Amino acid sequence: MSTEARLAAALARAAEVDRDLADPAVGRDPKKLTVLGREHVRLERIRQAACRRDKLTSEIEQLRELARDADPGLVELARADLARLEPELATLEHELEELLVPPDPLDDRDVIMEIRAGTGGDEAALFAADLFRMYTRFAERRGWRVEIIDLHEGNVGGLKEATMSVRGERAYGLLRHESGVHRVQRVPETEAQGRIHTSAATVAVLPEAEDIDVKIDDKDLKIDVFRSSGPGGQSVNTTDSAVRITHLPTGLVVQCQDQKSQLQNKLRALEVLRARLLDRMVAEQEAARARERRSMVGTGDRSAKIRTYNFPQNRVTDHRIGYTVHALADVLEGELTELTDQLQLAHRAEQVAT
Repeated sequence: MSTEARLAAALARAAEVDRDLADPAVGRDPKKLTVLGREHVRLERIRQAACRRDKLTSEIEQLRELARDADPGLVELARADLARLEPELATLEHELEELLVPPDPLDDRDVIMEIRAGTGGDEAALFAADLFRMYTRFAERRGWRVEIIDLHEGNVGGLKEATMSVRGERAYGLLRHESGVHRVQRVPETEAQGRIHTSAATVAVLPEAEDIDVKIDDKDLKIDVFRSSGPGGQSVNTTDSAVRITHLPTGLVVQCQDQKSQLQNKLRALEVLRARLLDRMVAEQEAARARERRSMVGTGDRSAKIRTYNFPQNRVTDHRIGYTVHALADVLEGELTELTDQLQLAHRAEQVAT
């Protein structure tokens, strides 16, 4: 389908969404309202880009007419404006083409993020804590909301593992490429001889499942309650409020102990379970398509090292796209935009090519 045909279809759909959002019945259906609201935001970007392109195209056509005028002064001015506006139009057309690429329906979802210390002992746990703080601050910069679902501290102030929800516009679309093995190279504080150690932590980013995605039958669940452990409020170490849920058909196990009551922990654990089941379902669907994805972005192979954080060289390198940032401290403070932008560009280029 040509760009113009896709644009016409998108503009027609935008008009339909506008009509649906004005329907009082939709206003009484929160789930439908949320889905249509997300689609409206995406289609409005297309509509605005198309308007800017049409306006610029009209202006360029008028300048080309002036460039053929008998007045040398007008011709010179017209050519100067054309030299400025024609590259702008080319950029805008490329932007519009990218906007018209069919979106992944999961991109607008909220996220369940799991961070676990990998190889490297206490140093890996410290690095997992660094990643937890990095993603939390990145989310804060974007105005997203972060809620801790489950957290287990390490021996020296690090994290063995942490599970959190991240809620905000395009959370999954921007964070999906963070899944994988993250490697750190630095001299641990306990290293007397100054030797560089290599440690790792894993990150899993799961789109939050909705009721229509995954149906869970109560008979397929084994639910255990136990006493919470670790630092916390009044309910920790005093009541059986922690919950562990085992999904019998798949063997997936989820637990939550950071909420105040057993019911809250159960609801949060079910959220994580649904997200994991949806992630597994999507992975199975992609495997069934047997699609050979040559791009390094979004392969879904979490066993592959995706990024290295090298302290001696002050660099962060994403190995999938061969991109390096020499501002490690800023990245660990949540300045991830440059990296996520480059990953998005690579992902879009792959989508346009296919």
